[in-house]
Amino acid sequence: MARYLNVVQIILSIALVVLVILQSKGGSLSRMFGGEGGVYKTRRGVEKSLFMVTIGLVVAFFLFSILSVIFQA
Repeated sequence: MARYLNVVQIILSIALVVLVILQSKGGSLSRMFGGEGGVYKTRRGVEKSLFMVTIGLVVAFFLFSILSVIFQA
């Protein structure tokens, strides 16, 4: 069981990395750390969908991490 949980965690982590990279289009390091603008931007369309899927994957990754710790103990 623990092996399957580890495989799922690896898949989720790769998907999270890809989604985060897709969301940071056109952003430089200064923008990542709050150095640009200060203008509030509303997410719409595909950008909002990517954001919501990322939140879902983060929650799933967190739950599988807890399950992995429980079943390995």
